[in-house]
Amino acid sequence: MGFYSEYLDKHLNFDQITQERKRHLKRISQIRGDRDILVYASDLTKSNAPISIDYSDLLPFQDQLANLKGQRIDIILETPGGFAEVVEDLVKLVRNKYEKVGIIVPGYAKSAGTIFAMAGDEILMGSVSALGPIDAQIITNNKRFSAEAFLEGLEKIKEEVLNEGKLNPAYIPILQNISPGEIQHCENVQNFSQKLVTEWLSKYKFKYWDKHNTTGKTVTEKEKKKRATEIAATLCRQSKWLTHGRSIKIDDFEEMRLKITDFRVQNELNEAILKYYTLLRMSFETNIYKIFKTVGSQFIDLPLRRANVHQRVSQKDLQKLILDVRSVKKNLLSKPICKRMYP
Repeated sequence: MGFYSEYLDKHLNFDQITQERKRHLKRISQIRGDRDILVYASDLTKSNAPISIDYSDLLPFQDQLANLKGQRIDIILETPGGFAEVVEDLVKLVRNKYEKVGIIVPGYAKSAGTIFAMAGDEILMGSVSALGPIDAQIITNNKRFSAEAFLEGLEKIKEEVLNEGKLNPAYIPILQNISPGEIQHCENVQNFSQKLVTEWLSKYKFKYWDKHNTTGKTVTEKEKKKRATEIAATLCRQSKWLTHGRSIKIDDFEEMRLKITDFRVQNELNEAILKYYTLLRMSFETNIYKIFKTVGSQFIDLPLRRANVHQRVSQKDLQKLILDVRSVKKNLLSKPICKRMYP
């Protein structure tokens, strides 16, 4: 029997699920050597809510970090992505406080979440874990597209003109609607994603990479930068992954020569992470859509009923909002209101 079936059979209410989650979060921390631990998770199924990595996340994220006093930290990350600029700020908050950082991805950390993961000294993934391509997504005229695919399309038009000696008239209305500023913007956002990943892999992930496994020779800083650049370019290549939502698994990173810690090989850790993740998903079966949590405190995001805003709720206030998971499912048709669009 799987963990999800096991917990369903126990008929746990929301309070019991919350306490069980806390227990397994503490287990993960202990197994990992009593490291600080922070959960930064969104419900990927609630696309009508502000689940993306967003500027409003900075304050609760910083608040939860302030509750921690250790020197090493693990971050459990579950996110569809969001603003890379915000990720840069979040990583600075973490790295200004901690020398060693582990990123645990029990489920999905896509797009900007993948960029976040590249800032860890260690990335931990399991059987269902997936990161994703980091090609920047552009929204213009109510259309969403990959910046890399856009630039690649322009390059193909250019090559066709050079080969044929003339411009296909079918391209004229398309090109008339594209400004030089839009082209430059696509180049800038692509370069920004690659820059962050290259810098963080070189500085953090490869920090303790001292010897080549095959030759035993010392790894130079130039070699670290070269490997990081190659990996960043691969993650940005929309033509390789074909879709921005593609799942990049442990085996894919092995092909890129990026070492991932497979937490499945550590039975106790694997069980603790999977049980925590199962309980996290069950918690999201309520109207909660985002959680910031440590072992000792948490903030949650959920919509206020009959209100045109969403609310952040601290651990102290959470008891007032305890819901039975089964009884709340019938209320999930009441959609949270979100006025913002996210890339």
